[in-house]
Amino acid sequence: MERIKNILVNPNLTIKQTLRKMDETGKKIIFVTNINEEILGVVTDGDIRRWILKGNSLSEKVSYVMNVKPIVLKEGFSKDEAKKLMLLQEIDCVPVIDKNKKIISALWWMDLFEDKTKKRKEFNIPVVIMAGGEGTRLSPFTKILPKPLMPIGEKPILEVIISKFVEYGCKNYILSVNYKSNIIKAYFNDIEHKYKITYLNEKQPLGTAGSLFMLKNRINKTFFVTNCDILIEADYADILTYHREQKNSITLVVSVKHFTIPYGICDISNGGKLNNIREKPEFDYLVNTGMYVLEPSTLNDIPENKHYNITDLINSYLKADKKIGVYPVSEKSWLDMGQWEELQNMIKSLELKI
Repeated sequence: MERIKNILVNPNLTIKQTLRKMDETGKKIIFVTNINEEILGVVTDGDIRRWILKGNSLSEKVSYVMNVKPIVLKEGFSKDEAKKLMLLQEIDCVPVIDKNKKIISALWWMDLFEDKTKKRKEFNIPVVIMAGGEGTRLSPFTKILPKPLMPIGEKPILEVIISKFVEYGCKNYILSVNYKSNIIKAYFNDIEHKYKITYLNEKQPLGTAGSLFMLKNRINKTFFVTNCDILIEADYADILTYHREQKNSITLVVSVKHFTIPYGICDISNGGKLNNIREKPEFDYLVNTGMYVLEPSTLNDIPENKHYNITDLINSYLKADKKIGVYPVSEKSWLDMGQWEELQNMIKSLELKI
């Protein structure tokens, strides 16, 4: 019971606070209980994602989004019963309750199966990594070492990104390179890997999408695109499934970001009359992380040998009323190393040391 105390919340907690609790604990599930710790419902990150995609507010109570008929095990269950339930329902965690519906413990996948991590749904589609930038925000380090090779523990960020996709069965990686490209190529030529790497060689910087023109007629299936300085801690197979089910041309992976203005904000009317002061107002936004899923047809709309950002493509598609979707992840599921302080935060989040 002790290990689940930090994932028990009361039904009056806001969805925003519940999402923070998930980030703090590293768990993707929260149990909603009354004062007697009797189960009222269960909330997963997927439940919150669907709530956000409906355009609903994160300031509502968590009771609005919880599953009021959760899958549970009753006290006295057998190990075989638990295994069967988790395999059948494809779940990572299940609460255990007594006859009064009080939560007395919880079972995670790792408690029951020799394979400590649940088998991921595999897919094998191309992954394009934009690795051509100079990394000026990390200067002077990038004067010597290209940003994609900045170390995160014992591996460079580029290899860490690739390893995330390898877990899902991806074998084909395309690196768009320009700045210090020979150093990047030398690194991957010098290590053993079981995946294929090819390169898009930018003769001059082409932005975050310009080099994709070179993939026209070379990719004929859905593919991922990601910046080389971010990590997304999410279910990549679920992102791909969502993209396909929604029949999007492009899907953006976005992060829920919470901002607090640390001052009193003055609202005025015409003529400078003060109407109201709002102390430390809070705002929630969905922020573009730099990871995308694209259909191969998008390659036909990338101009040749022109500096072109992926946001240019997105805006052109919005004007043409083509379907663009977003897949939200929590704030701490997006790790960015664009600046030195952010790099240190990424290392800390992954519990690694340079």
